[in-house]
Amino acid sequence: MTIKVLIADDNSFIREGMRIILSSFGDFEVVAAVEDGLQAVDYCKEHPVDVALLDIRMPGMSGTEAARLLTEGTSVKPLMLTTFDDDASVVEAVRCGAKGYLLKNNDPEQIAAAIRSVHGGHSVLQEAVLDKLRSFAAGLGAPADGRSALPAEGEKPAPGGRSKSAEGAGPAAAPSASPPARARGVAPSDAAPPGASPAAEAAPPIDRSRFTERELEVMAGIARGLSNKEISRELFLSEGTTANYITSILNKTALEHRTQIAIYYLTGKLR
Repeated sequence: MTIKVLIADDNSFIREGMRIILSSFGDFEVVAAVEDGLQAVDYCKEHPVDVALLDIRMPGMSGTEAARLLTEGTSVKPLMLTTFDDDASVVEAVRCGAKGYLLKNNDPEQIAAAIRSVHGGHSVLQEAVLDKLRSFAAGLGAPADGRSALPAEGEKPAPGGRSKSAEGAGPAAAPSASPPARARGVAPSDAAPPGASPAAEAAPPIDRSRFTERELEVMAGIARGLSNKEISRELFLSEGTTANYITSILNKTALEHRTQIAIYYLTGKLR
C-alpha cells in the first residue's frame, strides 16, 4: 500500500529535501509540498492525502491550526515535524489533533517509520517531546500518562537546534488507545517493507573534496537511514569514532543535525 504524504514547510530546503528523501522509500508518494498551513488544508480538502507532515511555525496559517482544521474536516492524519519542542507548541499541537510530534533532527528512517505508524492509526511522540507532556501534566497536578513508552535512542536536542549527540533521538509511542509502539515508536505492523530503505548508492551531488573517504561513507549511511550502531558495524568502526565523523561533517557544513546531512548528501544543497 502506498501512503500519500503532503509536506508543509516554509523552508524550501527542508520541504524539497524531505520530498526527495521520502520519495526514495518504496511505500510513500509525496503528493504535494507546500509552504504554509492554508495551502496544506486547501490541498487536503480537494485531493486524497493520508498523512500531512506539518511544520509548526509557518507564515499565514500555522501548522497547529492546519492540524486542527484537518482533524475537524478531513480524514488526513497530521504529523508535526519541527524544530520547536517548547511546552506551548507541543501541548497546542496535541490539543489540535496532531497524531505525532517529531523534531527534525531525527534520522530519515525514523521519520519514515513515524509516518507509517501514524498512518496505521498509532500516535507517535519523540521521547524528548513526551517528557514535555509529562512535565505539563505534572504541573497541572494530573498524572502523567505514557508509562508504556520506551526510551528513545540518543539524547534530546540542545537549545538552538544542535543535538547533544551525533545520534538523533528516536520517536516513542504516545499515550493513546492504539496498541503501544515497540521499537523507535513503531508498531510491528508498521515495519518497513523489504526494499523500502532510501537509495543512496549513486554518486552524491556534493563537493567530495571537502570530506575524507570515511566521512563520505558515514554520510552515505545516514542518507540510507542507518543508526550510528549500524554505520559502525558496516564500516568496522567504534560508535565513538562514527560520532566523531558526524561531528566533523556538521562542522564542515554548518549543518545542525542528521536529517540535514541526509538532505545535503542527496541534493547537494546546504540551505
